[in-house]
Amino acid sequence: MDERARDCLNDIVANVEELLRFVGGMTFEQYQTDRKTQAAVERKFEIIGEALNRLARVDAEILSEIRNYRSIISFRNILAHGYDSVEDRVVWGIIEHDLSQLRSDAAAFL
Repeated sequence: MDERARDCLNDIVANVEELLRFVGGMTFEQYQTDRKTQAAVERKFEIIGEALNRLARVDAEILSEIRNYRSIISFRNILAHGYDSVEDRVVWGIIEHDLSQLRSDAAAFL
């Protein structure tokens, strides 16, 4: 595996794990009122999406094995460019339902 691809995969796994630590033990209601955690979580999602973008340039074959990578990249773009339309409920839903899968997909290549 190309070193750049490995770096991207490591960034994905590390940032997913850090994001999950940020919200560990929180309820959705607590998340909604914690602006600092929201900002940190959104930044981690941006990094994850950018790591997937970079992975597309260095190893599209690996990228194709990561479920929902297109949606994750699109979500990153919404956070970066449509920041004023981000809904907390959507972010929380992704945290609850999709991040573990992403982590396991990326970690499978490491």
